[in-house]
Amino acid sequence: MGPVNVGLDIGATKTLGLVVDDAGAIRAEVREPTEPGAEGVLRTAARVFEALRAETGAELTGAVGVGIPGLVDTERGAVKHAVNLGVNGDWLHLGDLLADRLGVPVVVENDVNAATRGAVAMSGEDDLVYLSIGTGLAAGLVLEGRLRRGDHGAAGEVGHIPVDPNGVQCECGQRGCLETIASGSALAAAWPSGDVPPAQALFAAARAGDTKAVAVRDRFAAGVASAVRVLALAVDPRTIVLGGGVAHLGEPLRVAVADALLQQAASSPFLASLDLAGRLSVVPSDYPVAAVGAAMLGR
Repeated sequence: MGPVNVGLDIGATKTLGLVVDDAGAIRAEVREPTEPGAEGVLRTAARVFEALRAETGAELTGAVGVGIPGLVDTERGAVKHAVNLGVNGDWLHLGDLLADRLGVPVVVENDVNAATRGAVAMSGEDDLVYLSIGTGLAAGLVLEGRLRRGDHGAAGEVGHIPVDPNGVQCECGQRGCLETIASGSALAAAWPSGDVPPAQALFAAARAGDTKAVAVRDRFAAGVASAVRVLALAVDPRTIVLGGGVAHLGEPLRVAVADALLQQAASSPFLASLDLAGRLSVVPSDYPVAAVGAAMLGR
Protein backbone atom coordinates (compact mmCIF):
# COMPACT_ATOMS: atom_id res chain seq x y z
CA MET A 1 0.00 0.00 0.00
CA GLY A 2 1.37 3.44 -1.00
CA PRO A 3 1.18 6.61 1.11
CA VAL A 4 -2.16 6.85 2.95
CA ASN A 5 -3.90 9.24 5.33
CA VAL A 6 -6.18 8.38 8.26
CA GLY A 7 -9.23 10.48 9.15
CA LEU A 8 -11.67 10.10 12.05
CA ASP A 9 -15.06 11.83 12.01
CA ILE A 10 -16.25 11.77 15.62
CA GLY A 11 -20.00 12.37 15.90
CA ALA A 12 -22.56 12.13 18.68
CA THR A 13 -23.87 8.75 17.52
CA LYS A 14 -21.02 7.26 15.47
CA THR A 15 -17.29 7.57 14.82
CA LEU A 16 -16.29 6.92 11.20
CA GLY A 17 -12.67 6.15 10.37
CA LEU A 18 -11.18 6.13 6.87
CA VAL A 19 -7.89 5.30 5.26
CA VAL A 20 -7.54 7.49 2.16
CA ASP A 21 -4.72 7.34 -0.40
CA ASP A 22 -3.04 10.40 -1.91
CA ALA A 23 -5.38 10.28 -4.91
CA GLY A 24 -8.39 10.58 -2.57
CA ALA A 25 -9.58 6.98 -2.95
CA ILE A 26 -10.97 5.32 0.20
CA ARG A 27 -8.93 2.19 1.01
CA ALA A 28 -10.63 1.17 4.27
CA GLU A 29 -13.66 2.27 6.31
CA VAL A 30 -14.71 1.44 9.90
CA ARG A 31 -17.63 2.80 11.90
CA GLU A 32 -18.39 2.32 15.60
CA PRO A 33 -20.99 3.80 17.97
CA THR A 34 -19.44 6.72 19.89
CA GLU A 35 -19.24 6.23 23.65
CA PRO A 36 -20.16 9.47 25.45
CA GLY A 37 -17.87 11.50 27.68
CA ALA A 38 -14.16 12.32 27.29
CA GLU A 39 -12.95 8.80 28.08
CA GLY A 40 -15.63 7.27 25.85
CA VAL A 41 -14.61 9.46 22.89
CA LEU A 42 -10.95 8.48 23.32
CA ARG A 43 -11.77 4.78 23.70
CA THR A 44 -13.98 4.80 20.58
CA ALA A 45 -11.39 6.64 18.48
CA ALA A 46 -8.64 4.20 19.52
CA ARG A 47 -10.90 1.21 18.72
CA VAL A 48 -11.69 2.57 15.24
CA PHE A 49 -7.99 3.27 14.55
CA GLU A 50 -6.94 -0.24 15.58
CA ALA A 51 -9.70 -1.71 13.40
CA LEU A 52 -8.37 0.31 10.42
CA ARG A 53 -4.88 -1.06 11.11
CA ALA A 54 -6.28 -4.59 11.17
CA GLU A 55 -8.34 -4.09 7.99
CA THR A 56 -5.44 -2.63 5.97
CA GLY A 57 -2.68 -4.74 7.49
CA ALA A 58 -0.62 -1.53 7.55
CA GLU A 59 1.14 0.13 10.48
CA LEU A 60 -0.51 3.54 9.74
CA THR A 61 2.32 5.53 11.31
CA GLY A 62 1.40 8.91 9.77
CA ALA A 63 -0.54 11.69 11.48
CA VAL A 64 -4.25 11.06 12.13
CA GLY A 65 -6.72 13.84 11.36
CA VAL A 66 -9.76 14.17 13.64
CA GLY A 67 -12.95 16.14 12.99
CA ILE A 68 -15.09 16.73 16.09
CA PRO A 69 -18.02 19.01 16.95
CA GLY A 70 -17.56 21.86 19.39
CA LEU A 71 -15.14 24.71 19.87
CA VAL A 72 -11.70 23.54 18.71
CA ASP A 73 -8.33 25.12 19.44
CA THR A 74 -6.38 23.71 16.49
CA GLU A 75 -3.00 24.92 17.81
CA ARG A 76 -3.39 22.92 21.03
CA GLY A 77 -5.50 20.09 19.60
CA ALA A 78 -8.10 20.80 22.28
CA VAL A 79 -11.91 20.82 22.24
CA LYS A 80 -14.69 22.06 24.52
CA HIS A 81 -18.45 22.65 24.30
CA ALA A 82 -18.91 19.39 22.34
CA VAL A 83 -22.24 19.12 24.17
CA ASN A 84 -23.69 16.19 22.21
CA LEU A 85 -20.58 14.13 23.01
CA GLY A 86 -20.77 14.86 26.74
CA VAL A 87 -17.57 16.94 26.54
CA ASN A 88 -18.36 20.14 28.43
CA GLY A 89 -16.61 22.56 30.75
CA ASP A 90 -12.83 22.56 30.54
CA TRP A 91 -10.72 22.02 27.43
CA LEU A 92 -10.17 18.36 26.52
CA HIS A 93 -6.65 18.02 25.09
CA LEU A 94 -7.83 15.43 22.59
CA GLY A 95 -4.80 15.62 20.29
CA ASP A 96 -2.22 14.84 23.00
CA LEU A 97 -4.36 12.24 24.77
CA LEU A 98 -5.19 10.39 21.56
CA ALA A 99 -1.60 10.58 20.28
CA ASP A 100 -0.45 8.88 23.50
CA ARG A 101 -2.91 6.02 22.91
CA LEU A 102 -2.28 5.57 19.19
CA GLY A 103 1.46 6.21 19.12
CA VAL A 104 1.14 8.61 16.17
CA PRO A 105 0.68 12.41 15.86
CA VAL A 106 -2.93 13.67 15.90
CA VAL A 107 -4.34 16.85 14.30
CA VAL A 108 -7.75 18.08 15.56
CA GLU A 109 -10.24 20.27 13.68
CA ASN A 110 -13.88 21.29 14.08
CA ASP A 111 -16.08 18.80 12.21
CA VAL A 112 -17.68 21.37 9.89
CA ASN A 113 -14.26 22.75 8.93
CA ALA A 114 -13.02 19.19 8.31
CA ALA A 115 -16.05 18.53 6.11
CA THR A 116 -15.37 21.78 4.25
CA ARG A 117 -11.90 20.49 3.38
CA GLY A 118 -13.55 17.28 2.17
CA ALA A 119 -15.93 19.33 0.00
CA VAL A 120 -12.93 21.10 -1.54
CA ALA A 121 -11.35 17.71 -2.33
CA MET A 122 -14.63 16.40 -3.75
CA SER A 123 -15.44 19.41 -5.95
CA GLY A 124 -11.97 20.58 -6.95
CA GLU A 125 -13.12 24.12 -6.06
CA ASP A 126 -11.00 26.18 -3.68
CA ASP A 127 -13.49 29.00 -3.16
CA LEU A 128 -16.59 27.58 -1.52
CA VAL A 129 -19.00 27.60 1.36
CA TYR A 130 -20.02 24.26 2.85
CA LEU A 131 -23.37 24.53 4.64
CA SER A 132 -23.86 21.72 7.14
CA ILE A 133 -27.54 21.00 7.83
CA GLY A 134 -27.42 18.57 10.73
CA THR A 135 -28.63 18.79 14.31
CA GLY A 136 -27.63 22.45 13.99
CA LEU A 137 -26.85 24.75 11.07
CA ALA A 138 -23.30 25.96 10.46
CA ALA A 139 -21.01 26.74 7.55
CA GLY A 140 -17.36 26.23 6.70
CA LEU A 141 -15.63 28.78 4.49
CA VAL A 142 -12.68 28.18 2.18
CA LEU A 143 -11.97 31.49 0.45
CA GLU A 144 -9.34 31.58 -2.30
CA GLY A 145 -7.88 28.37 -0.92
CA ARG A 146 -7.73 29.45 2.72
CA LEU A 147 -9.94 28.17 5.52
CA ARG A 148 -11.52 31.07 7.43
CA ARG A 149 -12.03 30.25 11.12
CA GLY A 150 -12.50 33.81 12.36
CA ASP A 151 -10.93 35.65 15.27
CA HIS A 152 -13.07 33.80 17.84
CA GLY A 153 -13.57 30.62 15.82
CA ALA A 154 -17.13 31.73 15.00
CA ALA A 155 -16.84 32.20 11.22
CA GLY A 156 -19.77 30.48 9.50
CA GLU A 157 -22.03 30.27 12.59
CA VAL A 158 -24.87 31.38 10.36
CA GLY A 159 -27.38 29.22 12.28
CA HIS A 160 -27.30 31.79 15.09
CA ILE A 161 -28.40 34.75 12.99
CA PRO A 162 -31.81 35.73 14.45
CA VAL A 163 -34.48 36.06 11.74
CA ASP A 164 -37.74 35.92 13.72
CA PRO A 165 -38.11 38.05 16.90
CA ASN A 166 -41.27 36.06 17.73
CA GLY A 167 -39.63 32.70 17.07
CA VAL A 168 -38.71 29.96 19.50
CA GLN A 169 -35.80 30.19 21.94
CA CYS A 170 -32.55 28.85 20.46
CA GLU A 171 -30.01 26.72 22.37
CA CYS A 172 -27.63 29.70 22.10
CA GLY A 173 -29.96 31.91 24.19
CA GLN A 174 -31.21 34.11 21.36
CA ARG A 175 -34.71 33.94 19.92
CA GLY A 176 -35.76 32.95 16.40
CA CYS A 177 -32.32 31.93 15.06
CA LEU A 178 -32.09 30.41 11.55
CA GLU A 179 -31.13 27.11 13.23
CA THR A 180 -34.63 26.94 14.80
CA ILE A 181 -36.10 26.86 11.25
CA ALA A 182 -33.46 25.29 9.01
CA SER A 183 -31.82 22.32 10.76
CA GLY A 184 -32.36 18.63 11.37
CA SER A 185 -33.59 19.31 14.90
CA ALA A 186 -36.03 21.96 13.62
CA LEU A 187 -37.37 19.41 11.10
CA ALA A 188 -37.74 16.77 13.81
CA ALA A 189 -39.77 19.22 15.94
CA ALA A 190 -41.95 20.30 12.99
CA TRP A 191 -42.47 16.79 11.56
CA PRO A 192 -42.17 14.00 14.20
CA SER A 193 -41.75 10.75 12.29
CA GLY A 194 -41.05 7.81 14.61
CA ASP A 195 -38.36 5.48 13.25
CA VAL A 196 -37.95 7.16 9.85
CA PRO A 197 -35.52 10.12 9.65
CA PRO A 198 -37.73 13.27 9.79
CA ALA A 199 -36.28 14.79 6.60
CA GLN A 200 -36.98 11.61 4.61
CA ALA A 201 -40.51 11.33 6.05
CA LEU A 202 -41.31 15.00 5.41
CA PHE A 203 -40.08 15.09 1.82
CA ALA A 204 -41.87 11.81 1.03
CA ALA A 205 -45.16 13.16 2.45
CA ALA A 206 -44.73 16.42 0.51
CA ARG A 207 -44.01 14.46 -2.69
CA ALA A 208 -47.22 12.46 -2.08
CA GLY A 209 -49.19 15.73 -1.96
CA ASP A 210 -49.76 16.18 1.79
CA THR A 211 -50.50 19.93 1.97
CA LYS A 212 -49.22 20.34 5.53
CA ALA A 213 -45.98 18.55 4.59
CA VAL A 214 -45.56 20.83 1.56
CA ALA A 215 -45.91 23.90 3.83
CA VAL A 216 -43.40 22.54 6.39
CA ARG A 217 -40.93 21.55 3.65
CA ASP A 218 -41.20 24.94 1.95
CA ARG A 219 -40.63 26.84 5.22
CA PHE A 220 -37.57 24.69 5.92
CA ALA A 221 -36.22 25.16 2.37
CA ALA A 222 -36.78 28.92 2.62
CA GLY A 223 -34.77 28.93 5.88
CA VAL A 224 -31.86 27.08 4.25
CA ALA A 225 -32.11 29.45 1.26
CA SER A 226 -31.88 32.41 3.65
CA ALA A 227 -28.66 30.96 5.12
CA VAL A 228 -27.27 30.49 1.58
CA ARG A 229 -28.23 34.06 0.68
CA VAL A 230 -26.58 35.54 3.81
CA LEU A 231 -23.37 33.59 3.19
CA ALA A 232 -23.30 34.47 -0.50
CA LEU A 233 -23.86 38.17 0.16
CA ALA A 234 -21.19 38.17 2.89
CA VAL A 235 -18.35 36.37 1.07
CA ASP A 236 -19.60 35.67 -2.51
CA PRO A 237 -18.12 32.15 -2.91
CA ARG A 238 -17.83 30.47 -6.28
CA THR A 239 -19.88 27.50 -5.12
CA ILE A 240 -22.13 26.52 -2.21
CA VAL A 241 -22.25 22.87 -1.13
CA LEU A 242 -25.05 21.49 1.05
CA GLY A 243 -23.98 18.75 3.49
CA GLY A 244 -24.76 17.31 6.92
CA GLY A 245 -27.28 14.66 7.90
CA VAL A 246 -30.25 16.29 6.11
CA ALA A 247 -28.25 16.36 2.86
CA HIS A 248 -28.67 12.58 2.62
CA LEU A 249 -31.92 13.59 0.89
CA GLY A 250 -29.72 14.38 -2.09
CA GLU A 251 -31.15 16.01 -5.19
CA PRO A 252 -34.65 16.69 -3.72
CA LEU A 253 -33.00 18.91 -1.08
CA ARG A 254 -30.99 20.82 -3.69
CA VAL A 255 -34.10 21.34 -5.82
CA ALA A 256 -36.20 22.56 -2.86
CA VAL A 257 -33.53 25.05 -1.76
CA ALA A 258 -32.85 26.18 -5.34
CA ASP A 259 -36.59 26.78 -5.86
CA ALA A 260 -36.71 28.84 -2.64
CA LEU A 261 -33.70 30.89 -3.81
CA LEU A 262 -35.40 31.54 -7.17
CA GLN A 263 -38.57 32.68 -5.37
CA GLN A 264 -36.56 34.99 -3.10
CA ALA A 265 -34.84 36.48 -6.17
CA ALA A 266 -38.04 36.87 -8.21
CA SER A 267 -38.61 40.46 -7.07
CA SER A 268 -34.92 41.44 -7.03
CA PRO A 269 -32.96 41.82 -10.28
CA PHE A 270 -29.84 42.24 -8.08
CA LEU A 271 -30.32 38.85 -6.34
CA ALA A 272 -31.33 37.21 -9.62
CA SER A 273 -28.08 38.39 -11.22
CA LEU A 274 -26.06 36.47 -8.58
CA ASP A 275 -27.53 33.09 -9.71
CA LEU A 276 -27.38 31.57 -6.21
CA ALA A 277 -29.56 28.62 -7.29
CA GLY A 278 -27.08 27.81 -10.05
CA ARG A 279 -24.12 27.79 -7.64
CA LEU A 280 -25.73 25.17 -5.39
CA SER A 281 -24.73 21.51 -5.14
CA VAL A 282 -25.23 18.73 -2.60
CA VAL A 283 -22.77 16.17 -1.22
CA PRO A 284 -23.53 12.67 -2.61
CA SER A 285 -25.11 10.59 0.16
CA ASP A 286 -22.39 7.92 -0.12
CA TYR A 287 -19.47 10.37 0.17
CA PRO A 288 -18.16 10.66 3.78
CA VAL A 289 -17.09 14.27 3.35
CA ALA A 290 -16.12 14.98 6.99
CA ALA A 291 -13.95 11.87 7.36
CA VAL A 292 -12.24 12.54 4.01
CA GLY A 293 -11.56 16.12 5.13
CA ALA A 294 -10.18 14.82 8.44
CA ALA A 295 -7.83 12.48 6.57
CA MET A 296 -6.48 15.47 4.62
CA LEU A 297 -5.54 17.16 7.93
CA GLY A 298 -2.92 14.49 8.58
CA ARG A 299 -0.95 15.22 5.41
